[in-house]
Amino acid sequence: MQAITVRDRDAGVRGLALTDLPHPHAAENDVIVRVHAAGFTPGELAWPGTWTDRSGRDRTPSVPGHELSGVVTELGYGSTGLSIGQRVFGLADWTRDGSLAQYVAVEARNLAPLPADIDHITAAALPVSGLTAWQGLFDHARLAAGRTALIHGAAGGVGSLAVQLAREAGARVIGTGRAGDRTTVLGLGAHAFVDLQAERLEDIGDVDVVLDVIGGDILDRSTALVRPGGTLVTIARPVTVRPEDGRAVFFVVEPDRDRLTDLAARVRDGRLRPVIGSVRPLAETSAAFAPGERTPGKTIIRVADTDE
Repeated sequence: MQAITVRDRDAGVRGLALTDLPHPHAAENDVIVRVHAAGFTPGELAWPGTWTDRSGRDRTPSVPGHELSGVVTELGYGSTGLSIGQRVFGLADWTRDGSLAQYVAVEARNLAPLPADIDHITAAALPVSGLTAWQGLFDHARLAAGRTALIHGAAGGVGSLAVQLAREAGARVIGTGRAGDRTTVLGLGAHAFVDLQAERLEDIGDVDVVLDVIGGDILDRSTALVRPGGTLVTIARPVTVRPEDGRAVFFVVEPDRDRLTDLAARVRDGRLRPVIGSVRPLAETSAAFAPGERTPGKTIIRVADTDE
């Protein structure tokens, strides 16, 4: 099969290459999925799990990418809940070869059935972004109706879904980003938008929840905005500057079949719309990772030429 691989930690995006690899093996509780569409996180080439297995041993050449949508082609011993020929979507393991390949081995519990009326491109934009948005807002920050949520990177893959989920929950939503993101973010349901390049973050005022995907100075400055009893949640890095009278949570998204099923139902009902930034073939993955490729929404890699 063909896959995108990385071999050299220091090469960065330049080290991504389209390679021929052996067909993956289905271990216990695994299924093999023929990948139709895949997603990735731009920073994952810096993650330890991209380079080592669970025991810390080198596993290069590695296949990056952890979001996928496709069709089950093989069942490993002990796998349950799925069948051969079933359309599925979900998360590939962090410390095993990922989804930027024609086939991938995935634990069955990390996948959810994909309804026939949701295409693979849309489904591949849901797993990491949708689960991160939900877990950050509701599992960790306990966002509720009537509260105010500040969502950084609100036009991105995570942020665009978080805006919609927070608005549906009855929260007041403030999104941030660049000037060109304003129309997109307000169109998703945000009540207000802040251009981080031209407007002062400190002028936003107190909020109940901050959901951060940016890190750096923006993360540190956001702690002062959290009102007493509020929560700052980030996926960027551990928090070093904490709210004076609130909570701070750094987390890594976890697979959740039930929540994936719920997110798919929201897409079918028209209550949730993943924002697709661009769609590229597998051979152009390196260009999609490149810093100059940033567009609003989620970049998706089309792996198979058909949707069936």
